[in-house]
Amino acid sequence: MKLSLGFSPCPNDTFIFDAMIHQKIDTEGLEFEVLYEDVETLNQKAFKNELDITKLSYHAYAHLCEHYVLLHSGSALGFGVGPLLICKNEDIAQAFETKSSKDSIKRLNKPVEDLLIGIPGKYTTANFLLSLAFPDAKNKQEMKFFEIESALINQEIDLGVIIHENRFIYQEKGLLKIIDLGEFWENLTHGPIPLGGIMIKRKLPDDIKQKVNRIIKRSVQYAFDNPSSGMDFICSLSQEMSKDVVNKHIELYVNQFSLDLGDVGRKAVETFFEHAQKVGIIPQTQQNLFL
Repeated sequence: MKLSLGFSPCPNDTFIFDAMIHQKIDTEGLEFEVLYEDVETLNQKAFKNELDITKLSYHAYAHLCEHYVLLHSGSALGFGVGPLLICKNEDIAQAFETKSSKDSIKRLNKPVEDLLIGIPGKYTTANFLLSLAFPDAKNKQEMKFFEIESALINQEIDLGVIIHENRFIYQEKGLLKIIDLGEFWENLTHGPIPLGGIMIKRKLPDDIKQKVNRIIKRSVQYAFDNPSSGMDFICSLSQEMSKDVVNKHIELYVNQFSLDLGDVGRKAVETFFEHAQKVGIIPQTQQNLFL
């Protein structure tokens, strides 16, 4: 049986799926047709019901529970892994740092809530966190996650929410951190932030869903046991070719929650849904969230 599988070309995903798609482990007779896309593109494909198995932002998953269910393995959760809100302009950074009024950035001729913010997609967890931390921030522009830093440097946007390996290199480009949205979440909930998970179509037979979950867990364990095995593959798809940055990315985003959510991970996902539903960012659902 062949199943379509979508995940991002970022090091955490390619680290997780390398053994699975390159037959380094037992795939129990399943084959996979792989699509590499950024997470918001994968979110949109899931809205069209195009993929059997896919990486999704937890924000997007909240809108797709009727069609997909979360697997226990392959997720990105953790502490200190959240997206960052950054800027180039020191006046903007100062305004947020001092929690000043609208008058604090008169030289920009814009109130804070009118600043244009680049986001890596409407249904990303990054945008959910931004909406939670700054509910008045409505002036947003969707773009590919790897385009946001350049847009800031070129003054096409005022603020940007960065994810993935960009958090390791933004300072080298003269950009300034305003807030770590992951830290904001951790202070609010005292739990890890759920960024993205691996979802599978609900309509697939239960035995296939369980088989896929086992295979992904096996693939993650193989990667932990053989961390250099897929490095050439991982670097070939990464936006940032430095092996040092690639390794930092993997160390940050792949952890025991990737192997299995466990009780703490499942609680974090439930907390995410509770907070997002409470403020009206995502719809209510009666579906069981977990496989």
